[in-house]
Amino acid sequence: MFIVSFLYSCVGHAGASGYIAAMTLFGLAPAVIKPTALALNILVATIASWQFRRAGHFSWKLFWPLALASVPCAFLGGYLDLPTRVFKIAVGLVLLSSAARFLLGPPEEPKAQPPTLPVSLGIGAGLGLLSGLTGTGGGIFLTPLGIFLRWDRTKTIAAVSAAFILVNSASGLAGVISKTRTFPDVALTIALAAAAGGTAGSYLGSSRLPHTAIKRLLAVVLAIAGFKLIFA
Repeated sequence: MFIVSFLYSCVGHAGASGYIAAMTLFGLAPAVIKPTALALNILVATIASWQFRRAGHFSWKLFWPLALASVPCAFLGGYLDLPTRVFKIAVGLVLLSSAARFLLGPPEEPKAQPPTLPVSLGIGAGLGLLSGLTGTGGGIFLTPLGIFLRWDRTKTIAAVSAAFILVNSASGLAGVISKTRTFPDVALTIALAAAAGGTAGSYLGSSRLPHTAIKRLLAVVLAIAGFKLIFA
């Protein structure tokens, strides 16, 4: 959990897809995995949001319409329990292709082209639903999308993704708990390792690593998440 949170938080993510993969390998029940991943997401995303904001990378203008539309949809996705095998394979292939593009694509930072308000609201709603359904915070989808569409600098998008993950993980967890009325104890036992990794990783990502290194790390994160969705 330390390694997962360290790697993911370097790029403004909280590690849900990695936590899900690790817990699946250790044989935890699906009913335990989803809320635990979301709870750890909330913890690590809080740390990453603070680190990236403190370093001056956060953009409220880019964040608020995405969050406004995503939060209620994340709650709905967390409440629903749908058969999503085909959906996960399709998303996994998208993430793997995104990883390849980051590894092979140009390293320079493009000129920012912020999205319009209707586009932000629509994307926020869709990603919020995805985050709730998959037990992630949505950043695994938001970051590559924002970079591909050239919304802003890499670290700004990472900062927005961290905050996006935080609000959607909280909403998704609320949806899960409203249905199950329980919370897994295992989340508390592994929270310390996740917090330590998130603190170290988000510090490096926000203050020390250049944007090219963040994109390469993001490719690794996307590849891990893609393989997890396809083969888990």
